[in-house]
Amino acid sequence: MIKYKLSLLILLLGWALHAQNDGLPLDLRQHNLTDSNSSIFNPALSVNYANTQSFGIWTRWQWQMIDGDPTTFFLNYTGKLNSSSSIGAGFYQHNTDLYLNTGGVLNYAYRFLLNDRMSLTFGLNLFGYQQEFSGNPFQGDPQIELPLFSTTNDFILQFAPGIQFTYDGLRIGLTSENMFDYNMSEKEAHTANNEKIYLGTASYDIPVSLSMSDSTSVLRPMLYIKSIPGFDTQVGVSGFLSTNTFWAQAGYNSFYGIGFGGGARIMKRFSIGALVEFGTNSDLKGKDPTFELVTAYDFGTFDPRKKVVGFDVDEEEEEKELEEIAKVEDAPEELTKAELLAMKQQAKEIDKAQRKRTKDSLAMVKKETAIAAELRNEQKRRTDSINNAKKLEEESYARLERQRRMDSIALADKERALALEKTQLDKIKLDSVNKAKEAELLADAQRKALQRKTDSLKDAQSAAEIAAKEKETLEQVAQQTKEDKPKAGEKYEEVVGEDGLKPGYYLIANVFGTKRYFDAFMADLTKKGLQPKSFLRSKNNFNYVYLNRYDTMGEARKARDSKFDGKYQEKTWIYRVVPK
Repeated sequence: MIKYKLSLLILLLGWALHAQNDGLPLDLRQHNLTDSNSSIFNPALSVNYANTQSFGIWTRWQWQMIDGDPTTFFLNYTGKLNSSSSIGAGFYQHNTDLYLNTGGVLNYAYRFLLNDRMSLTFGLNLFGYQQEFSGNPFQGDPQIELPLFSTTNDFILQFAPGIQFTYDGLRIGLTSENMFDYNMSEKEAHTANNEKIYLGTASYDIPVSLSMSDSTSVLRPMLYIKSIPGFDTQVGVSGFLSTNTFWAQAGYNSFYGIGFGGGARIMKRFSIGALVEFGTNSDLKGKDPTFELVTAYDFGTFDPRKKVVGFDVDEEEEEKELEEIAKVEDAPEELTKAELLAMKQQAKEIDKAQRKRTKDSLAMVKKETAIAAELRNEQKRRTDSINNAKKLEEESYARLERQRRMDSIALADKERALALEKTQLDKIKLDSVNKAKEAELLADAQRKALQRKTDSLKDAQSAAEIAAKEKETLEQVAQQTKEDKPKAGEKYEEVVGEDGLKPGYYLIANVFGTKRYFDAFMADLTKKGLQPKSFLRSKNNFNYVYLNRYDTMGEARKARDSKFDGKYQEKTWIYRVVPK
C-alpha cells in the first residue's frame, strides 16, 4: 500500500543520507501565495478576490534547477458567482522529490455576513490526481543495499476544507491539505489520522496611501503555523504590499528561509511577478535559491460595487464627473474663474450629500434585513426547541416502557425459578426419606443373614472369626449407611448412574433452568477465583453447578460445613451418584 511504501522509503532516505541533505516535506509549499492563486493556500480565500473572473499561473522551482529538483505548477480559473460565493477549477503538477502528482482541483467558497464588520467564510478544495513514483531521488552508498520500489500509478481523491473569520481587517484562517483522502486504486484511505497536514493563519489588512491618487493600497502582515507529519512544525511571517500599479512582499519560513518578491500590475488587469527564496537552515547549506513565478489576468469587471452609489469609485472618473457637473452649458461667458470653481464646489457638495443619503438608506435597508433575518432565526430556534423537547419526551417514554417490559419478564423468570427450586427441594426430601427406609431394611436383612450363617457354623472358633468379620462388615455398612443418611434439615439428593457421571458426592452450589442466569453465575464464581464445574441432568433439563466431587459423604459434609474451606460463603448441598 502506497502510504506504507512512502513511510518506509522516507525512513531509508533518512538513514542512508542523514549526513548529506535534509528531507523535503511532502506538502504543496504554497506559503508565499498571499494574493493571486491563493485559493490553494486556503480554499476560503477565493471569495476575497477583487476581480470577478480571472486566470492565474503559479510555478515554483525548488532549489533553482528546473529539471531534477522538486517543482510545482498550478494553473487555475476563479470566478465569483456573487459577492458572497465563488467557484474555481485548476490543473496542477506537484513533484515531491519522491512522487509526481498530476491532476486537477475544484474550488468553492461561501461567505456568511454576521454583521457589517464580521463574516465567516467556508471553502473546499477537491483534488483528484494520479500519483506516480518518480524513481530513486538520490545517489546512495553502493555498499548499502536498499529495497527497490515498483512504479505506482494510483489515483487519489483528496478533500481540503478551509475556514476564515474576518473582523474589519483582521483575518484568521484554518485549513488542512488532506483532511479526507482516498486511494481509488488501493480502495483504502491514502493517509492515516496522524498523517494530516494543518495550516493556521492570522493577518491584518492596513489601508495605506502612497500618493494623492492612491486610495486602494493595502499592507498585509501575516503569521502562519504549519504542521507536517514527520517534520518540525513550520512557523512563518510575511508582509505583503499591494497597490494599483505594483505589489511587493517579504517573508521568512523556519524551514525554507527568507523570501523576497515583487511584481507589476499592467492596465489593472494583468499582474506578473517573481519571488526568490534563500535557505537559512544549516541543513540546507549548499542548496541553490528557490524561484517562484506568479501571473494573473482579470477579464471581468473590476468591482461590482462601482455600480452602486455610495461605494468607492476610481478617483479620476470621480474628478471627471465633478468637472462635467461644474460645466453649465448656458453659463454666461463673463463668469469668472472663481465663480466656476464655486459652482464646481457646490456641485461636489450636493453630490457628496446625495451619496451620503443613499449610503444611509442602504445601511438602513441592510439593518432592517438583518433584523428580519434575526426574527426568522429566533422563530426557527423556538420551533426547533419545541420539536427537540417533544422528541426527548417521546424517547423518555419509550425508554420507560422498555424498562417496564424488561422488569416484568425478569420478575416472571424469577417466580418460575423459585417454584422450580421448591419442587426440587420437596422431591429431594422425599428421596431422602425413602433412602433411609431402604437403608434400615438392608441392615435388617444383613443381620438376619449373619444370624443364619452363625447358626450353621459348627466350629465355634471359626464361627467367632466369621462373626467378627461379619460384624466388622456390618459396622462398616452401618457406618456408611449412617453417614449416607441425611441429617435433620440437611439438603441431600441421591441418584443411580445419572447421565454417565462418576459415582461420588458432588457439592452443589446452585441449579439453573435458564441459560442466561447459569452463564452469569458461572462467570461470577470464576471471577471470585473458584473453578466451578457443571452437568446437565437429562431428567429435568437443569444445569447443576458444583464446586467439587468427593469419594465419601464425610468429605463432602466437611467441605460443605467449612464453606468450601472459606472460599464460598453461600449455601451448598450434596448430590450423590450411586453406581448401577
